[in-house]
Order: sequence, then C-alpha cells, then structure tokens
Amino acid sequence: MRGAHVLITGAAQRIGREIALQLAAGGADTVITYLRSRAAAERTAADLASYGVRAWALRCDVREERQIRRTVREAVARLGSLDLLINNAALYETVSVQKMTVRQWDDMFNTNVRGPFLMSRACLPHLQASQGRIINLGSLGGVRPWISHAHYCQSKAALHMQTQLLAKAFAPEVAVNCVAPGMIDVGEHKSSAFMKKLAHRTPMRRNGSAAEVAATVRLVAEMPHVVTGQIFVVDGGLGLV
Repeated sequence: MRGAHVLITGAAQRIGREIALQLAAGGADTVITYLRSRAAAERTAADLASYGVRAWALRCDVREERQIRRTVREAVARLGSLDLLINNAALYETVSVQKMTVRQWDDMFNTNVRGPFLMSRACLPHLQASQGRIINLGSLGGVRPWISHAHYCQSKAALHMQTQLLAKAFAPEVAVNCVAPGMIDVGEHKSSAFMKKLAHRTPMRRNGSAAEVAATVRLVAEMPHVVTGQIFVVDGGLGLV
C-alpha cells in the first residue's frame, strides 16, 4: 500500500477507522469521510498522519450526489490521484417488518446502495486512470435473512449484486470486490448475551474483530488486479450454520 492514494467513506469510527489505520500503517495516503462524527474523524485523521502519511477528514453525506461529487473532487485534489475507493459508510438498524416505516426503508437503501453506486461512479475516471480498485463493505446479512433487520439485509444483498454488476461494467481498468463481515465485536455490545450466543454458534467459537475485517480489506486491496466481482465473507463460519 506504500504510496497508494485511498478514499474511505464513513471511516471516523469502528470498522472504517480500523481499515484506515491498517492502510496508513502500510503507507497509504488517505482521505476519510464522515457525516456527523467530526471530532472522531479529525482524531482518526491525526492518528493516520502519525504513520508518516498524508491524511484528511472531509464531511460527506453519501445520500447526496452533489456532496459526493464535491468530495471526490476535493479528495483527488489533495491526494493527486486515486487508487482505491472503499465504500464503508452504511446505516444499520433493528426494526420489525411490521413496524418499519417507508422513511426507514428509504434511508437504508439511500445510504447502503445508492451511496456506494454514486460514489463509485464519481470516482470512476480517476480509478480508470490509475488502474485502481473499489472495495465495498457488504454483510453476512446480505446472504442470510435476519427478520429484525429486513431492510438492512435487502440493502446489503443489493450491494453485493452492485459489486458484481460494476465489476463487469468497470472492467478491465477497475477491479471491484466486496468484503462482507458477519458478527463483529466493535466494543459497544461485545459482552451482550446475544453476541455471546452467536459466538458459541459460530464454528470458530468467537465473533470477528474490526482488525480482522480491516486485514481482509487490505488483503483484497493487494490481490492481483484480475480478481474482481468477488464477495469475501468474514464470519468465522457463521454462515455455514
């Protein structure tokens, strides 16, 4: 990753932050985006810079095409070029099918599906010039029906299909892949009874970590360019149960 120029959406905290840190440790100059977590994003950018790379935090609402276009222009202006786009920004919510509102549905799809599509399209000319890559953050929920997260699961399934469609549409210049985490301990609910129950059910007998998802993203970013259109599930085997 040394010398690579990277744009990561929604990377102020949690998995996005860990991805940014691992890429910065490998030598990547990085722009991260945030929506509301400005202070956290600025702290993350400072932590990235501590690795001796260039790093910036830019506000961007991935539901808004004009903001996406502006952010891409500014990111490329600062970086000089673009080698890798990571579509990490996402909405996650628990709600029953019966109680889900139309607005909740729309917000989920606008963030998790339309956002990555518009961001990928805006970045395309720059990625074509660099023979670059796109990595989407999908989910085990995109292949398994979680009834308390129906809109989330459907949005991630759509993102998985978008990965394969854009892999065909953007070839041969740009490789497009997806990393799909299962149950990941990110701190807030690590010790909950639900997370412990899932860990027990998982063949590897534990949930994954943000660092392990980030390591997979870096691995995919460094794969041969011929690898495209793939969904890499990081779930400890939970999807096999």
